Formats: sequence, C-alpha cells, structure tokens
Amino acid sequence: MNAPITAAHLPLTDAQAERLRTLVGELSPAQLLWVSGYLAAHAQHGGDVPATPAATAAGALTVLYGSQSGNGAKLARRLAELAQARGLAVTLTSTADYKPVRLRDERTLALIVSTHGEGEPPDSARELHEYLHGRKAPRLESLRYAVLALGDSSYQFYCQTGKDFDAAFEKQGAQRLFERVDCDIDYDDAAAAWMEQLLGRVGSAPAVRATPALTPVGGGMQYDKRNPYQAEVLENIVLNGRGSDKETRHIELAVPGLSYTPGDALGVLAQNDPRLVDELLSVLDLSAEAPVSVGGVALPLAQALTGHLEITALTRPFLAGWAALAGADRLTALLADGNEAALRAFLDGRQIIDVVQAFALPGLEADAFVGLLRRLPPRLYSLASSLAASPDEAHVTVAAVRYHSHGRARAGVASTWLADRVQPGDTVPVFIEANENFRLPADPQAPAIMIGPGTGVAPFRAFLQEREVQGATGQNWLFFGDRHFHTDFLYQTDWQGWLKGGLLTRMDVAFSRDQARKVYVQDRLRERGGELYAWLQSGAHVYVCGDATAMAADVHAALRDIVAAEGGLGAEAAEEYLRELARTRRYQRDIY
Repeated sequence: MNAPITAAHLPLTDAQAERLRTLVGELSPAQLLWVSGYLAAHAQHGGDVPATPAATAAGALTVLYGSQSGNGAKLARRLAELAQARGLAVTLTSTADYKPVRLRDERTLALIVSTHGEGEPPDSARELHEYLHGRKAPRLESLRYAVLALGDSSYQFYCQTGKDFDAAFEKQGAQRLFERVDCDIDYDDAAAAWMEQLLGRVGSAPAVRATPALTPVGGGMQYDKRNPYQAEVLENIVLNGRGSDKETRHIELAVPGLSYTPGDALGVLAQNDPRLVDELLSVLDLSAEAPVSVGGVALPLAQALTGHLEITALTRPFLAGWAALAGADRLTALLADGNEAALRAFLDGRQIIDVVQAFALPGLEADAFVGLLRRLPPRLYSLASSLAASPDEAHVTVAAVRYHSHGRARAGVASTWLADRVQPGDTVPVFIEANENFRLPADPQAPAIMIGPGTGVAPFRAFLQEREVQGATGQNWLFFGDRHFHTDFLYQTDWQGWLKGGLLTRMDVAFSRDQARKVYVQDRLRERGGELYAWLQSGAHVYVCGDATAMAADVHAALRDIVAAEGGLGAEAAEEYLRELARTRRYQRDIY
C-alpha cells in the first residue's frame, strides 16, 4: 500500500502534494512504473532526459522481443525507455533482426516473447528458437537473462514459447535473474512488475558507457487500448451476396487523429452481448447494480461484465477458480495431471455460461465472480485501407462469427457487436496495432505475391492502394479464395479495376464449394509452381494473411514443395530457402 502523501512528509506545498496525490491515484501500475523512471532521470540530469546519456553507473542491457502482433514490441520499447531513463545502456532488437550467434557475446538479456497458435514461436522468433534447440546452441555461462512470456490462457500451450526459451537458456548454462513471468492477455500490470524487478537486478552491473537514447515514436496524443480513439463509423456494409452462408462486413471509420501503415491492424474495444450479461446475472442470481472493482475502478456489475471483462472464453485459470469455489470434484479431476485429453474435450466449444450453469454456486458474491475473470481483450483486424488513398479513414474487413455448440447459439464478441449493434454515426473505441513484420517492399520495383483467402485478403487491398498512390512499378500477384464465386468474391470490383489498370498483374482464385472437389489457395499455388518460383528467383516478396490453424501451414507446405520441385532441392534445402526469405523479410505472414 502506498504511504499517504502530505506536505509534512515531502518538500512540497499543500497544493503540490494534492496534485501529486490525485495523479498517483489515477495511474495504473504500468503508468506508475514509467513515471518513476522518468522522474528519476529528470532529477539526475536536472532537466529533460538527455538524448545521449553520459557514462552510467548501471549496466548494459539487450532487450529482445518477438511477437506475431505488436504487443511484444510495445513492451520492449517501454522497458528500453525505462532502462535508459535509469542510466542503462540499452540495445533494443527484434528477434527478426537478431543473429543467433550474437548470444555468445551477450551478458544481460531481457527476452519478451509471445506464443503463437498451439505452442508455436512467432515467425520472427522461429530462427532463434530453432538455433537454441539445435546442435549448434552455444554454452552461455556468461549470460544473465530474464524472460517475459506472453500468451492466452484459453490455449493448451499457454506461454509455451517463453517456457521453451527459458529452459533452453538454463540448459546452456545461463544464469536466470529471477523466475520467468507468464502473462495472459491482460498483461500490463504483470509486465510492469516484471520490468521493475528486472531493472532492480540489472542496476547492480558494472559501469559502462551508455548508447544513444531511443527516439520517441510519433508525436502528439498517443492512443492505445487504455486510451482508445473514438472513431465514428462511416459505413457498415455486407460484402457477401444474397444467398451466402457467410456474413462479411466492410466497415469504414473516421480516424483523423490516427496514423498507420499498410500491414498494421486496428484494435477494437468491443462490448459483450447484453443478452449474455443478463443471462449470467440470472444464473448467478446477482444484481446488475452490485458494486465491483475492475482495475481499481468501482463499477456496477452489469457495466463491468458488458464492457470490461471477458465472459465467453473458458480458460484453465477460470475453471480452476470455479472448481475451488463450487467444490466441483469433476472439474478438479479434469485439471489434474494426466487428464489433458479429457480437459481439452471438455473445453472444446464450451464457454463460461456453460460451467456456471452446470456447476451451480449459490450465494456467490459479485466480487468473487469478477475475481475469476480476465479483462476483455481488444480484437485486432488487419487494416484494409491506405491512408494515402483514403485520408483520415480506416477500413476493416470483419467476418461475423456465429455457430452452435453444446445446444447453444454462440457469437464472436467483437464481430457480432460490429455487425449487429454498431451503425453509421456511432463511435467505436479503437487504436492502431503496428505490425513491423508485415510491410510492403521498400523497393517500389520489387514484385509482390499476396496470398489471402477470406478476410485474409484485407491487408492486400491496403497494399495495392498504397502501391497505386506511390506509383510503384513492381508486379503484383494475388491469390484469393472463399466458398462461392457469386456470393463470396470479396472486393471483386477493386481487384477487377486494378487488373484492368495494370496495377494487379495477375490474380488466381479458388472457390472451394463451386465444384465437387474442394479447391483452396494452396492448390492454385501448386498449379502455378513454375511461374511462382520464377517470381521468387526474380526477387519477389511473399505475403500470407489469414487462418493460422490450417491455411498457413498448407500454404507453407505448398511453397516448400514448389521450391523443392522447381529448384531441384531436397526438403530440408527447400525449407532453408524459405527461412532465408523470412530472414531477408521477403516471406512475411500475418496469421491468426
């Protein structure tokens, strides 16, 4: 607990003490951590934090990050800024740009890494992950390290990549500064505590000369998930034709206060379905007005459940907490070691409402229920527009998720909120999630191969808009797939216009349900293998966007087989060819 702030305790006037007390009460732990570092540096230097610090009594720190989205990068930059404010020499690097052999020379390393899909490392960290788990992994007795693992507890292999790196460092003789911290999707406070602990440990290193400070990103107001931009909805239209069994929305928002680059994503802070909130309150026999605390803010329970807390995804931590409160022996047994298959079967298709109905808990207090829930995460949608082509606007492509499971109708939180309850003129809280690992070629003459079935085609609309405005002369080849030509050919008029005008060099499509044998984009890739390989050999960049569960792996396998067949290579050599493309940023994926 913080000590009370009074002018008697501090060299402040009563007015200054009151302003400080008010500010501290409004800040989150993560914000308090940043302010503490800033003030320490401000006091040390007697003014603004210098752009190039002099020699420091602290140490040298390498901050390494790898994530499929931008969360790892944001946390790494925050850590680097805090460390520099405290006088440390910092090297900030993405795993995509990090040569694994550098590990031999590292002395203090902070790794922030996410887990993708079912226990896989993000694309940018795959090479380092393989290196550390391979025969060439070096001994690392001179390395001190700390790992912050990012994940989602609704997945079986929660934070697995962070666990892998932690174990690999230890196996090679590195010294763990302190225990790894595993973060769920509401990671801010846990990450802030990890940073504070790390900076406390690293501060004991010998004096070194500091490197230049990081350049702040952008200027003016910074919007993020804690401070979203309120964007007005301009358009909300269905892209699918009459008779389609899919519902894909094209949504346009006014964002004059935001800046983004093609390849970035739009973070949307959605709201839960009020009907589900009402059902939960009824099943739990709780009042909508019951006071609860979320992040230190007092709210009525219904408001907390609607806009602040995750009430659909069933995670292992929730299941464990409910089992303990309800004394549910069956749930406890499912969570025991050795019952993973039964647990996965139980979790599949079920949500929180199913558990609280099946394992009743009479007399539950509202705060006890809220304590089991995690924060409602933002949903990320690949931007389907270029600011250069559509100034002050952001376009997204959203597939409304609706299905039945265990006798109940289910709905995607954000997708159906946007589809059913958001109309033109309404405002939507949003922010930009930068994705430096999904960028157009720097050379406007470089060819681009874009592979995006379904809503995965969204960023390629942005790519082509950008290349058109730039006057880029590089050839562009698009592979698109969906179910039916007549009802599911998303953005058909855009592609046809660009084909006619010559911006889009060629387009191959795969509509899986228009013939007896299902055909997918990977099949079209194989059919065009010779030409595709020729494009690769001429310097083409390859982009893949969409489903990570099956599509991305199938497309990767098709690319590997094409390289092997057309290049006369073995399977491992073909895989190395693709790894080299990834290392040189010519093979980029935005998969989810």
